[in-house]
Amino acid sequence: MRILMLSPGTRGDVAPATGLGAAFTADGHDVTIVANTEYTHLIEAAGCTVAPVDASLSPPPEASGVRAHLAALRSYMDAAAAVALDAAQGTEVILANAISPYGHDIAEAVKVPSADMLLQPWYPSAAYPPMIAGAKDLGGFGNRWAGRLAARVRAPYDPPAARIRAGFGLPPRSRAAGQRLRHDRGVPVHHGISPVVLPRPADWPDHLRLDGFWWPHEPPGAGIPDEVTAFLADGPAPVVVTLGSMSPESDVVQAVAAALKMTGARAVVQGNLDIDSGNVLHVGDVPHSLLLPQASVVVHHAGAGVTSAALRAGVPSVPMPMHTDQHFWARRLVALDAATSPIPMRRADGAALASAIREATDGNRLRAGAATVGAALAREDGTASMRDWLQTL
Repeated sequence: MRILMLSPGTRGDVAPATGLGAAFTADGHDVTIVANTEYTHLIEAAGCTVAPVDASLSPPPEASGVRAHLAALRSYMDAAAAVALDAAQGTEVILANAISPYGHDIAEAVKVPSADMLLQPWYPSAAYPPMIAGAKDLGGFGNRWAGRLAARVRAPYDPPAARIRAGFGLPPRSRAAGQRLRHDRGVPVHHGISPVVLPRPADWPDHLRLDGFWWPHEPPGAGIPDEVTAFLADGPAPVVVTLGSMSPESDVVQAVAAALKMTGARAVVQGNLDIDSGNVLHVGDVPHSLLLPQASVVVHHAGAGVTSAALRAGVPSVPMPMHTDQHFWARRLVALDAATSPIPMRRADGAALASAIREATDGNRLRAGAATVGAALAREDGTASMRDWLQTL
């Protein structure tokens, strides 16, 4: 079967798709993944074909402010939708992520089945607030009401969806109306989330599925660079700091640097953080599955991918959420006794961060909580549900 997976977005959106794609190709399917050009090597290593999106989610350096970011998002969504439309020729099933709901419109036009593959829970529920405004849990009624309202808010991927429908001669349909129609028809919504980490909400309909986490594909023989191996062997387990593929603000970097100095901790720092210290090793693309199990604690932005990777490694977290679903994942880590209280990036403080690192490093409670979840995750196969669904087609 020819499968088209729509995975526009950051590395965190693409990496889980490579794990799914590798599982699909192992079953004999032909898989194409729509993703940013910079992730071509990840996709091809998984045995899949890339349909490259040559656009940026961020505005150019000379532009700044909310308007510039919104303009960049609109331009990016237009480019990603155009690539998806071209790649859909000859496909037999389309899988759409959270920022590519137009995949369902394309599927309707070319008359093939579709499904959602989501890394966050988007269906309005009493169990959580909407991901786009998830900094605070609003309680059962508030969460459900806010989730329904969020589904109606205009998003940067709505205009390309409208153009796709118009181009195929399909009747106009809002994103919220499309979601209602798919829910009524029971179109599958697969979540790459473990029910160990998010217990199934009581108000979810049957077609919403918690598959288990989709782990990034790792080529045979993948390993840790020699310099990292040497650093790990040269002292106690380090703090690992990884704040995502987007560059954090300078005050965040300063807070992390101050915290590491206060604690005296050895650290492996991944990403664009300019921290100058003899106890710090800067690394690039090192697989979390190999690096994080050797950490004492992971300081991270609480994205879906790194949250699940820290839990898989059985290592406690110090979450520093910034926006959208990151606050949700930070709350889940705390509820699982696997993390300290979150320190939002907008309130980054060296002393508070140092205190949290000490709490996560010195105590047994958080390490035991993370280890318990990690052991449960090791027994799951997050690809099984979607592979079984594809077989029914």
